[in-house]
Amino acid sequence: MWDALQLLSFGDGGWGDELLAGLKVTVTLALATLPFGLAMGLLVALGQISGEPALRRAARIYTTIFRGLPELLTIFIVYYGGQMLLQKVAGLFTDTYIEVNSFLAGMLALGLVFSAYASEVFLSAFRGIPAGQWEGAAALGFNRWQTFRLVILPQLIRLSIGGLGNLWLILTKETSLVSVIALDELLRQTSVAVGVTKQPILFYSVACLIYLVLSLVSSRGLVAIERRVNRGEAR
Repeated sequence: MWDALQLLSFGDGGWGDELLAGLKVTVTLALATLPFGLAMGLLVALGQISGEPALRRAARIYTTIFRGLPELLTIFIVYYGGQMLLQKVAGLFTDTYIEVNSFLAGMLALGLVFSAYASEVFLSAFRGIPAGQWEGAAALGFNRWQTFRLVILPQLIRLSIGGLGNLWLILTKETSLVSVIALDELLRQTSVAVGVTKQPILFYSVACLIYLVLSLVSSRGLVAIERRVNRGEAR
């Protein structure tokens, strides 16, 4: 027991600092991915309900691709494919080697996957809003943007908050996949500690507890947000 506490302590003798740093990267990556994924998901959902056939087709292709590909494969494609593309573009102007930032690549890859699923949540929410809402707002003199911002968006958030909350919980766990592109998040730091100390049960158990605590905190926060969003609803 004492040996385990020493290994998990902070300072030169333990791995507490590294695990904490990995947790910080994990949370930061998830928080950075969330707004990007939500914005992309909303745009794709708007494309799916658009009156333009080409936009609807493009939105369906987007969701089919990123919902169908394994998340790990998406990360590899974005990281290595993005690096090759940037290198080719940079090669037109300079011989300098360009290396893609692991954090940005992970954020982009996870954001693409998140947005594909979020677009389906938004699409279901859009279908739950009566078409008469648009017509009523137009009768009051609202333009399309005012109608969306003042009438549709508040209802959209209320109807989609549950599904988006589930996607957030999934996102916090999927950040562990980014360890394959050498981003020092929680799972990678845990794996390094296991390799050095040869104590897999201890460190992977601690990582499990950290992810569980992160999920519990997120769940409590999501419940509070959902209550606030639905505070004006009749019971």
